[in-house]
Amino acid sequence: MPISAAGTSTRPRVFPDGCCGGFSLLELLVVATIIAVFAGVAVLSLGTLGSDRVLQREAARLQGLIDLLTEEAVLESRDYGLLFSETGYRFYVFDYQTFTWLEPVGDRLLAERTLEEPLQLSLELDDREVRLAQDFDTMDINEQPEPQVIVFGSGEVTPFEVGFFRELNAGRFVLSAEFNGATSVVGDGFDPI
Repeated sequence: MPISAAGTSTRPRVFPDGCCGGFSLLELLVVATIIAVFAGVAVLSLGTLGSDRVLQREAARLQGLIDLLTEEAVLESRDYGLLFSETGYRFYVFDYQTFTWLEPVGDRLLAERTLEEPLQLSLELDDREVRLAQDFDTMDINEQPEPQVIVFGSGEVTPFEVGFFRELNAGRFVLSAEFNGATSVVGDGFDPI
């Protein structure tokens, strides 16, 4: 009887009824079909979850920036403003010498942020939805911008809710900030996994 390098017999197994062991062609096709179905479901769910992750990442990014600005505002006794459009947001610094809101020049962290299409933003102040301009190019900003949200040097923040969503998807991530500067991000309308 031939023996393989692993020390086992290389001779096919023969069952008492004379048949050799193995899988039939039908069994192999069933297994291949099941694997293909699971692979298809995995690819489709990755596409859906990827969309959710992009929304969550954008909401978490803004949350981190606001938390950082709250700390920086207290340390520097400086007021920061935040102006939203449907497709992005801008930061401003209040200049007490000229009493105007100025864009932070050369600060990459506070640079204008434009969201990838088809992501959009919504804004609520005092439980009322604020109508946002489509983007900053269409926004009517005279010489003096007026931020909708202010992070005060005392650490207080204009209470607000910003929704990150896609038009075709019912789900959204909502970033909310309280007066004391506490922020949270909550997913709303997504199917559980």
